Amino acid sequence: MDNTIVAALLGLLEGLTEFIPVSSTGHVLLAGYFLGFESPGRAFEVLIQLGAIMAILGVYAKRLWELFSSAPHDPESRRFILAVLLAFLPAALIGVLAHEIIKTILFETPALIAVMLIIGGIILLIVDRNPPAPKINEVQDIRLGMAFRIGVIQCLAMIPGVSRSGATIVGAMLMGVGKRAAAEFSFFLSMPTMAGAFVYDLMQNRDILDGQAIGNIVIGFVCAFISAIIVVRWLLGYVSRHGYALFGWWRIIVGSVVLLALAAGW
Repeated sequence: MDNTIVAALLGLLEGLTEFIPVSSTGHVLLAGYFLGFESPGRAFEVLIQLGAIMAILGVYAKRLWELFSSAPHDPESRRFILAVLLAFLPAALIGVLAHEIIKTILFETPALIAVMLIIGGIILLIVDRNPPAPKINEVQDIRLGMAFRIGVIQCLAMIPGVSRSGATIVGAMLMGVGKRAAAEFSFFLSMPTMAGAFVYDLMQNRDILDGQAIGNIVIGFVCAFISAIIVVRWLLGYVSRHGYALFGWWRIIVGSVVLLALAAGW
C-alpha cells in the first residue's frame, strides 16, 4: 500500500484513539507493523500527535482562555494550572531519561504492546464496574497532591499499549474522581504532555527527517486533527452515560487478535 495512504490511515487512527483509553501509540505502532510502514526514528508515531494537540486546543480554546485570563486574580485558576503542570512533570522526566529504551525496544515489540492492551482492558473493566464512590465530580477540584499522583501513574504509558489516557483516567477514578472529571483532567494533562513529547522528539530526530518523512507527518497530522476533534466532542458525554466498558472490551479483542496474528506468523 502507498505510504501516503498508510500515513493518512495512521493519522486517522491516532486522532480516533488518542483521547480514549485504548492506547493511540499502541494502535498506530501495531497498524504500521502489519502494514509494513517504516518511519525514521519512529518520529512519525510521535509527531503526528500534534494534530490531536491542536484538536484539543481548538475544542477547549474558550475554556483555556477563561482559565488563563482569570489566573492573575483567581487563586483557584492558578491552583488548577499548577496542578496540571505538577502532573506533567513525572512524564517529562521519565520521557527524557528513558527515550532511547522507549523508541528502540518498547516501540519495536508488538507482542508486548498486545499484552499491555489486554491487561489494561481487564483493569479498565474492573475499575469501571466497581469504581470507588466519587468524591470529586468537578475537574478543577482536583488538588495538587492528587494531580501529582495521577502524573506518576501516567508514566506507565511510556510502555506502548498501556494508554496515557487510560492510565490517568483509571488512576484518577481509583483516587475518587468521577468518570467525567477523570476524562476531563486527562484532556488537560494531555496538552503539556503531548506538546512536550512532540518538541523533544522533533529535536532528537530533526537531522534524519527527509522530505518524504516530513510529508507523511504532515498528512498524518491533518488526519489526526480531524478525527480527534470528533472524538473529543463526543467522549465526555459518552462516558458520563455509559462508562468505559466498551473501551476495555475493545482493548482485549485487539490485543488478542494481534497475539493470534503474531503466533500465525503474520
